Amino acid sequence: MKLINPSPALHNADLAPAEQRNWGAFSIFNVWTSDVHSLYGYFLAASLFLLCGSFLNFVIAIGIGSIVVFVLMNMVGIAGVRTGVPYPVLARASFGTFGANIPALVRAVVACFWYGAQTAAAAGAIVALLSRNADIAAWNQSSHMLGHSTLEVICFVVVWALQLLIIQNGMETVRKFQDWAGPAVWLMMLFLAIYLTVKAGTISFGSDIPADKLVEATKDAGVPGAPGSFGALAAVAATWITYFAALYLNFCDFTRYATDEAAVRKGNLWGLPVNLLLFCLVAGVTTTAAFTVYGELLLHPDQISAKFDSWFLALLAALTFAVATLGINVVANFVSPAFDISNVFPKQIDFKKGGYIAALIALVLYPWAPWNGGAAHFVGLIGSTMGPIFGIMMVDYYLIRKGKIDVNALYQENGEFKFQGGWHVNAFIALIIGGLFSTILPNFTTLLPAWWGVYGWFFGVGIGGAAYYILRMINK
Repeated sequence: MKLINPSPALHNADLAPAEQRNWGAFSIFNVWTSDVHSLYGYFLAASLFLLCGSFLNFVIAIGIGSIVVFVLMNMVGIAGVRTGVPYPVLARASFGTFGANIPALVRAVVACFWYGAQTAAAAGAIVALLSRNADIAAWNQSSHMLGHSTLEVICFVVVWALQLLIIQNGMETVRKFQDWAGPAVWLMMLFLAIYLTVKAGTISFGSDIPADKLVEATKDAGVPGAPGSFGALAAVAATWITYFAALYLNFCDFTRYATDEAAVRKGNLWGLPVNLLLFCLVAGVTTTAAFTVYGELLLHPDQISAKFDSWFLALLAALTFAVATLGINVVANFVSPAFDISNVFPKQIDFKKGGYIAALIALVLYPWAPWNGGAAHFVGLIGSTMGPIFGIMMVDYYLIRKGKIDVNALYQENGEFKFQGGWHVNAFIALIIGGLFSTILPNFTTLLPAWWGVYGWFFGVGIGGAAYYILRMINK
């Protein structure tokens, strides 16, 4: 749509409603192949597979979780199609024209953490490959800097820099990259599973892994209950849903370019419940087969490929894993902060500059590596911070506004979304209440039960969304 006199403080070419809409179902599908088919995604899926204790339990827990993800992504995705605006602009409807900068920056900071985590995972795959050489392996053990081995630092910086090349021509380059990278990674993951299954001589789906090995491998996952128990299965489903907490917010950054709502639903159907379940099954089969072949529970695919007898296969695997990480970082952890940071300073910062800033923050975080540790715990802590924001935005869009927004008013300083000087007090009160129960109390106090943190994102969505709705009804 054509905007009428948009405010320079709220508008630039990247933040304006999308005009070119050529993302069909295949491109939407590949948002998910790029987002899920990563080293960290594999690590999480393999970890959750072990927590389920059996193949059937895994299918049930991940299947239910994937259906929930599908429903939630359709909600925010359709909002993107209808409005054509990116996440930080959509957030103006509930948080105010300038208040939206707060949830935008929260999402940007989370993206920086994930950017670093995924880049470190890809660098690890390259390190594992190079360490097959005895001399390089010895140097990797002896030389250190910034809290890591020197080789790890070099590989991290190289992978970090390569990702910046992909976004040189904006979102269209992102679409073209993910349309070939996603399928390529799928092929490599299938090859890895078939190769190890043939070598193992059987498909056991985890039944051959001793219980004590499962307990030992999952003891630091941050998930209550023994592997296979109801508590563990519920936590697996919750963790899988929470893994996508960041993209629940900014999936509209992609669907704003979609041809129509049908393309989003179709792309989501194949990319989420179907693709997610199949990918997790491949991760589970591969982990089980690797245990049979090597006698170890190897949760990272780069650990598995490092044991390949063939240098060529190890090289192929390492390169594919690196491409996978480039894909997810560009899709999930570059696009969002690029728009989010641009939203704060639209006159000074465009899409590219915003992305560069986010990448620089990830680089600065690297010496401390806050993403190291249990996968489930990291996902839960990061995801819980975004629950209240999602709840508030979806309540505002579907319950308050009935799925209709005056898009032009999103770019007006003195329009409908001015609220209190550009800030919506009701939204921020609800955000504080939701954040208290989703993040602060479960992670920084002992006032709530230990299991609460696993479901922090859900409490954030429910409590934050409910508080916002009540405040809007009271203060009509």
